[in-house]
Amino acid sequence: VQLQACGGGLVQAGGSLRLSCAASGRTFGGYAMAWFRQAPGKEREFVAAITWSGSSTKYANSVKGRFTIFRDNGLNTVYLQMISLKPDDTAIYYCAATQGGNYYRDDFSTGNLMQYWGEGTLVTVSS
Repeated sequence: VQLQACGGGLVQAGGSLRLSCAASGRTFGGYAMAWFRQAPGKEREFVAAITWSGSSTKYANSVKGRFTIFRDNGLNTVYLQMISLKPDDTAIYYCAATQGGNYYRDDFSTGNLMQYWGEGTLVTVSS
């Protein structure tokens, strides 16, 4: 599976962005998808995840209520809608995919279970 993320950019605090991640190659079917981010000088952190069916989602506490992850399996694409952006949201955002069952593991948010990663898209939020 190849993942290509896009949609990043420069936005003022309080603004919105929608990231997209298109999958190609092997079938998209059965994969749980996630977004992670890495800010300058910081470690990678989990942002959000969604099951293959879209019936379950989970979020980092720092983005709950502001970010929404959703997917369109017909288009092999997962999205991250971000609103009320803060300067602390500035980071490179990566999409990732893993076998569906891994979604339910307690260590999912470490990122170590992810099998495929996209190259990332930069989000910069100005104050």
